[in-house]
Amino acid sequence: MRVAEVIGRVTLARSLPSLKGARFVIALPLPRAAIEGESITRGEEVVAYDDLGASPRGWIGLSEGREAANPFGSAKTPIDAYCACLIDQITR
Repeated sequence: MRVAEVIGRVTLARSLPSLKGARFVIALPLPRAAIEGESITRGEEVVAYDDLGASPRGWIGLSEGREAANPFGSAKTPIDAYCACLIDQITR
C-alpha cells in the first residue's frame, strides 16, 4: 500500500453495474520525502476506485495491482488501483 494525495475526480458516461455507488479519483503517490515535508516531488498520477468518499487534497492509502480487485471477491472488475483507507494523520 502506498500513500497518495487526491487531486481530482474522473467523470464517466457509463460504467459496469458492479462499480455503481462509487467514483474514480485521480491520486498522486507520495514518496517518503514528500510525506515528511522534505520534498515537493510527487509520483505519476493514478486513477483509483473510491467507495470511501475521499476528498480533494486528502491523503489516502492506495492499494494497487491484484490486491486492488480483492474487495470485489469473485466478481470480475477492471480495477488497477483502489482507495483502501482515508488518512487523517501520519506520525512517527
